[in-house]
Amino acid sequence: MPWLALALLAAFFLATADAVTKRYLADFTPGEMALVRFGATAILLLPLLAFTPWPHPPPAFWGWVAALLPLEILAMWLYMQAIRDSPLSLTLPYLAFTPVFNILTGQLLLGETVSAAGFAGILLVVSGAWLLNAPDGWPNGRHPILDPFKAIIRERGARLMLTTAALYSLTSVMGKGALHYVSPLFFGPFYFTLVGMVTAVLFAPRHAATWRRLRTRPLACLAVGLFMAAMLLCHFHAIIRVEVAYMIAVKRTSLLFGMVYGAWLFKEPGLGRHLAAGALMVAGVLLLAG
Repeated sequence: MPWLALALLAAFFLATADAVTKRYLADFTPGEMALVRFGATAILLLPLLAFTPWPHPPPAFWGWVAALLPLEILAMWLYMQAIRDSPLSLTLPYLAFTPVFNILTGQLLLGETVSAAGFAGILLVVSGAWLLNAPDGWPNGRHPILDPFKAIIRERGARLMLTTAALYSLTSVMGKGALHYVSPLFFGPFYFTLVGMVTAVLFAPRHAATWRRLRTRPLACLAVGLFMAAMLLCHFHAIIRVEVAYMIAVKRTSLLFGMVYGAWLFKEPGLGRHLAAGALMVAGVLLLAG
């Protein structure tokens, strides 16, 4: 399957996992959400890992993995806190900045470069972020040029997601670095199983009441795990085929799926304006994808 189709599928599965998490697990702590996202996914991927031949990678592979783990867990914790506490329409779009950051991280860590069209894509992404945060009812005779940037300061979820985007620009590049030594079919299940184990140690509930609450929503936890597992497999099979900034740019079309879910499931207002802003941001990241 072409990398573009895989990246789009990854976007859809990611947005669906986000929507299920917000709808059915909104009262969980960020740590409990991360436990579901990583732990349930790891359990579902274990059979695939068991039947995949294990390679013998060099020490460089383990260096990439060791550097990835803490950044991946921190990014997911911030991600869960952002989508729990703020509207999807005002948090998910900031993930579109990941491929912008990837221009730098890809160059520094892997020596990857983007075309001149990538710089035009950056302008579209920033313009979309501006429109997304424009006041309701704009334009109204005012020219609040700085309002969208002030909104990043006012909206805690936006700040958290922008930080998450920066962290993901590192983990996506570092994950591809590890993929130079093993196949995507092995690395995806192996890496997420490892992350799931570490997450369980860090975030496993210490109180019986919390475990009971987790057990009361098995279908929701299973659904999140299934969508995350599908996203993960599509992600790694796509990213090995193309520059990281290009693949992540296309994957960030998940923000459009997320805004539709926000209006449909959570009755979040302003869908028309948010979709227009999201479309502008997506146009930018697709231009980055070349």
